Amino acid sequence: MSQLAMYEYQREVVQRALRGENIIVWLPPGAGKTRAAVYVALKHLETTPGAKVVVLVPTVHLVEQHYRKEFFPGLGHAYKVTAVSGDSDEKNFLAATLRDARVLLCTAQILLNGLTCDEEAKRVELSDITLLVLDECHHTQKETPYNKIMRLYLEKKMGGDGALPQVLGLTASPGSGGAKSLERAVDHVLQICANLDCAIVSTQDCTEELHMTVKRPRKTFDIAEKRQEDPFGDHVQLMMRHIHRFMKPPPDLIFKEFGTQEYENDVVTLKKKGVANYDRPLQQCAIHLREYNDALLIHDTLLARDALSSLEDFYAGKETNVIDDTDRFLLNLFKDHRSELTALARDPLSENPKMARLESTLLEHFGPNVKSRGILFSGTRKSTHCLNQWVRANDKMRFAGIEPAVITGSAAMTQADRDDAIRKFRSGSVNLLIATSVAEEGLDIPQCDLVVRYGLLTNEIAQQQASGRARAPDSRYALVARRGGREERREHLNDSLEALTAEAVESVRRLSPGKFREKIAQLQALAASRGKLAEMQILEKNSCYSAAGVQLLCSNCLTPVAQGDHIQLVEKMHYVNVRPEFRNHYYKEGAPLRFGKTFEDWEPGCIIKCKKCNEWGFEMKYRKAALLPNLAIKNFVLQTPGGRTTVKKWKDVPFCVQHFDFAQFCRKHYRDLLDS
Repeated sequence: MSQLAMYEYQREVVQRALRGENIIVWLPPGAGKTRAAVYVALKHLETTPGAKVVVLVPTVHLVEQHYRKEFFPGLGHAYKVTAVSGDSDEKNFLAATLRDARVLLCTAQILLNGLTCDEEAKRVELSDITLLVLDECHHTQKETPYNKIMRLYLEKKMGGDGALPQVLGLTASPGSGGAKSLERAVDHVLQICANLDCAIVSTQDCTEELHMTVKRPRKTFDIAEKRQEDPFGDHVQLMMRHIHRFMKPPPDLIFKEFGTQEYENDVVTLKKKGVANYDRPLQQCAIHLREYNDALLIHDTLLARDALSSLEDFYAGKETNVIDDTDRFLLNLFKDHRSELTALARDPLSENPKMARLESTLLEHFGPNVKSRGILFSGTRKSTHCLNQWVRANDKMRFAGIEPAVITGSAAMTQADRDDAIRKFRSGSVNLLIATSVAEEGLDIPQCDLVVRYGLLTNEIAQQQASGRARAPDSRYALVARRGGREERREHLNDSLEALTAEAVESVRRLSPGKFREKIAQLQALAASRGKLAEMQILEKNSCYSAAGVQLLCSNCLTPVAQGDHIQLVEKMHYVNVRPEFRNHYYKEGAPLRFGKTFEDWEPGCIIKCKKCNEWGFEMKYRKAALLPNLAIKNFVLQTPGGRTTVKKWKDVPFCVQHFDFAQFCRKHYRDLLDS
């Protein structure tokens, strides 16, 4: 079937791609960018001997959606089309899968793993691919899998090393990069073009058809007034002031307002000072203040009982982990005030006007005999679950026939559960998805006629992507926010940034071909130099200290439990302690973890916790033989010759981590068994 249903504006924007050029297709949500990519792929397969097309997407659900709705129907009649996701066995044999297929759809991380695989038989080369399609290509920046793939591409291009695929990017918005001026926004668009080695194309001759075909949803600002009184929030702040008086914070640290992101940044700095100064009371007070601040942020968005529940979850089990007077003070403070907080959470004065406005927004759209479907976007996994409980417990919403389901990211929900929720939403048995940003990009439900953003502070790309989920005629996009609050201000700013992005793209498009190529070449050379410098800096940072000279301390009780040279890296992913005596420092809790999918060489075990206090990570069984504690570095303090410090990620530790050698580990383990 070489006849695909296409609009003229779709044919217009792919003309340069059909001539073999690298381009970014910039079209609004719902305009059919994926259909345009299928058309380019079809013509490429028809005209290129030995053609291999790889389509990259940022999320697993887009792999299945693009395969089912576009690429298999459009190409499967004549070519083998294969979809590979994190749940597929084929991901471990990507090279063989690509040899067997003509079109391959996968997440960017899977292709990156294939391109960087140490096993030659499993490694994929860019020269194996003739057309590389990157959906949602605005992600091609910083340290994303998209950008790492394109760095490999540019390294080969600049080194004249082998054949390279044609590149086709798809985006609804390259974004402004946080710029507030046209000059900076142009710089950002040019950088995206340089990262992708592409020119950017939008419709010029068929704009009327585009505007007639793609209708933007009606936008409403559903504004709630500020609480007149806030007894629950006031009491939480009173408790925070008690902690401030107890801990005697450093005089050079000026704290921002309680209940703000800026205050959270302050207590993160405070915790680091506590660690660096060997001041456990300061460190612990900072940890608890962050929990109280989180409770205030939850209280601003959800119900007071949700904020209280967050604090109760944090303090659950703390009585068994008391180490010193600081722990006793912090624990007793919560215990002494818990009953008062419980009473205030029930006080009508603590009710959230934003929740009442959200209820009105939903009830304006849904009804007993109304067939609507909507997506409610919220900022965190916790907020989606709290909102789901609230909707289910609300009599008015039940009477209106609202049937909700939650979609969150991979850390808290299996792909099978996400697919099931989306399938029910498509069929109509679920009519309200309550989702984090995981559903913002690409989710195509033609019947969706309502999008609500609630408690979100995001950039113009995320705002435009969310708006684009409302695909049905006469759709509505609603922002529910407090009058004059951060969300309302950000929404207005994003509207301005969206217009600025369009102006920047037009400025880039008007550059002469020679000037454009010159600027792109300069940016690519600069990026290559910066990349080499960054590699040197990482190597230098990771070589600050001998691994044997760095101790790992439990972040809570500060007990020394390991050395840096006890840590090894398994499969470029898992940081494990290989010393058998490390087991003396932890205990296992609960049943083995379940991730909703299986892995080629390992399986998860139980959560592991410090024998005195905190969670550290989980055990993993590697190749059915080695039982290894897999550690999260955020749960440890590093004692270095230069003092104490903390890092969020293993890549930032100031020592080199050795790669795990399974054969060597088995030989040593066997010798140790004989010696014992």
